[in-house]
Amino acid sequence: MKVLVIGGGGREHAIIWALCRSARVTEVACAPGNAGIAQARVQGSGLQVRCLPVDVGDLAAILRIAQAERPDLTVVGPELPLALGLVDKLMHLKFRVFGPKQAAARLETSKSFAKEFMQRHRIPTAAHAICTSLGEVRQELPRFAVPIVVKADGLAAGKGVVICQTPLQAEQTAAQMFSGALLGVAETYVVLEEFLDGEEVSFFALCDGKHAVALAAAQDHKRVGEGDTGPNTGGMGAYTGDGLLSPPMEKWLLKNVAQRVVDEMALEGAPFHGILFCGMMMVPQRNGTTLPMVLEFNTRFGDPETQAILLRLETDIVDLFDAAIDGTAHKLAIKMKPGASACVIAASGGYPGKYTVGLPIAGLDSVHDPDTVVFHSGTAAKDGAIVTAGGRVLGITAVSGPVAAAAGSTNTPLPSPLQAALDKAYGALDGIAFDGMQFRRDIGWRALRDGL
Repeated sequence: MKVLVIGGGGREHAIIWALCRSARVTEVACAPGNAGIAQARVQGSGLQVRCLPVDVGDLAAILRIAQAERPDLTVVGPELPLALGLVDKLMHLKFRVFGPKQAAARLETSKSFAKEFMQRHRIPTAAHAICTSLGEVRQELPRFAVPIVVKADGLAAGKGVVICQTPLQAEQTAAQMFSGALLGVAETYVVLEEFLDGEEVSFFALCDGKHAVALAAAQDHKRVGEGDTGPNTGGMGAYTGDGLLSPPMEKWLLKNVAQRVVDEMALEGAPFHGILFCGMMMVPQRNGTTLPMVLEFNTRFGDPETQAILLRLETDIVDLFDAAIDGTAHKLAIKMKPGASACVIAASGGYPGKYTVGLPIAGLDSVHDPDTVVFHSGTAAKDGAIVTAGGRVLGITAVSGPVAAAAGSTNTPLPSPLQAALDKAYGALDGIAFDGMQFRRDIGWRALRDGL
């Protein structure tokens, strides 16, 4: 089969890596792709992945590509084309598409819609206020203790959430969101939200409009600096592994969050097909229990969690896509490799603020470990070299199964699967360089602390 993937980041590179390993796939095209994606080959046919330049926000251009390519399956990766209704338009033209329609994607594309939806359907989330003016912000602020979370309503590439330490800072942040000074686009709604303290977990479910099936759990690292300091980013690294969620907690999240979303969206006339990303905060309680609270929903594979998850996926990824489209997710047995995996993001100097692009990347050919993959997030080809082309540039991702002791070894403690995966990723990263490259050396620190 021929597959068209929309997008050009690390998430799409990981999806294409998985597609290229599928026995069912013979040809892959990606619009627009990146320099790493352009080097991928389909294992069954040996064909190189073709990259087709396009702006992912230009739906007319994407539709022309689809009509010219006539793919058997189209996979929409990024949030922007989902928000603009690309899936609706492709389905209208009788294309087979993986991803939610525009109405269902509102769970991600509108924070205010998501909060009201959760409130209507008793899905646990933080207390909030939806404001349409600075006057309303000033009126609502006294309800909240500090710190206060201020969220832009629309898409913001992971940068639309600001944790404010004072009411004045919250008011100023909201003012910048309303004016467009903060994100470049003026917001109609700004959400004030109670600050929740705990550990974040990204819970992914495969959804087919009626059923939600657990895919995996991961933990992202949003802050740019080690020790979770500095501003939020699109994600500086992620890990996934056995034991990240207990079986009872996974069952609880599936029933009370993911399946409830699927049930209620169907009742509201917007059936959800695709990947539901439930961004959870696991809030510790005084009695020693944990209260899961939804921070946000994404309506597609996360980035960089996808890079880590897909390295452990044993089920053919095309089977996942088919099940979501055909309403058979509940019949699919999703298998993951035992152990753990981790993705470490190499970012441009200055990110998430201003940064320089076009810088040559050295050492990409130095990675030979079959358990390590360098996914490209923001790269381009220029004059025969691969150069930086974004804030997040590379996602160095590695997987490790359970670590076994070597014959004749001493009683030296063995590294955990996560530590082994991180050692591989950081070892590969040590051989890669570009001017100003920055990355966190503490990915997975919470899990290592807790013995994962």
